Amino acid sequence: MAISIQNALRNTRTQLEEHSDAPHREAEWLLEHITGFNRTQLRMNELQILSEQLVAQLNELTLRRIGGQPLAYILGEQHFWTLRLKVNASVLIPRPETELVIERALHHLPQNHPSTALDLGTGSGAIALALASERPATRVVATDYSTAALEVARSNAILNQLVNVELLHSNWFNHVPPQRFSLILSNPPYIAENDPHVAKDVAQHEPHLALFSGSDGLDSFRQIISRASDFLADQGWLVLEHGWQQAPAVREMLELAGFSSVASHADLAGHPRVTEGQWQISNPITSATELQSRP
Repeated sequence: MAISIQNALRNTRTQLEEHSDAPHREAEWLLEHITGFNRTQLRMNELQILSEQLVAQLNELTLRRIGGQPLAYILGEQHFWTLRLKVNASVLIPRPETELVIERALHHLPQNHPSTALDLGTGSGAIALALASERPATRVVATDYSTAALEVARSNAILNQLVNVELLHSNWFNHVPPQRFSLILSNPPYIAENDPHVAKDVAQHEPHLALFSGSDGLDSFRQIISRASDFLADQGWLVLEHGWQQAPAVREMLELAGFSSVASHADLAGHPRVTEGQWQISNPITSATELQSRP
């Protein structure tokens, strides 16, 4: 059935109204995706008739969105920081609040100063690649336990023409060669296994491995914090994203592990989202066994 872009936009928006917080914008994104037009071109060509093939494609994508599939997976991409990133169901969808991790990282790494950084659990590569784009003199090592996620990160490094990133298959620090980094950063899984507040579409479609972390959501932090001192240079920083209610627990773990200058920072919504601490080589550190055993 022949239909104009204008009418297709209207129909799609109507279908999405009960399934999206931004039905008009999502309808535009779907039309942009199937036509190859940008937002301005879409409006300039609103009377153009879509082919039956494009109408069928639009209907398929709309039904996937109505079924709860995240828009980023439908479009196959997500914008983060200044980058365009490919995403699929193997990786967590990068979110705006994670950009605070980049802001804190840039605060700790001077411009044009050779340094090293380690991104644990890189997923799509969002954090590692954003940092690499802003600090070309920094060598960034990015790890992930999922080989499928590493393939996505590798394609994003190529897409954004970033060559100062090394991708490594590793469960946290397990396969990171012994070395000292100026900065370690991570957006690890931090949702409790039985958290009833997790959005249904997130729990159903995004990778479980990247979301959930034990009965209290803090297992990943215990593992990272207990070993970070073995890989941080003197005066190096550990920067961690966490849930908005977890800042006190993460700060306590960092302080017990011997980190100084421990502080939390709020995201744009005013929620404490990132906590960091500085390591001094001379500091005594709580043993990994003791830290892991704490509630």
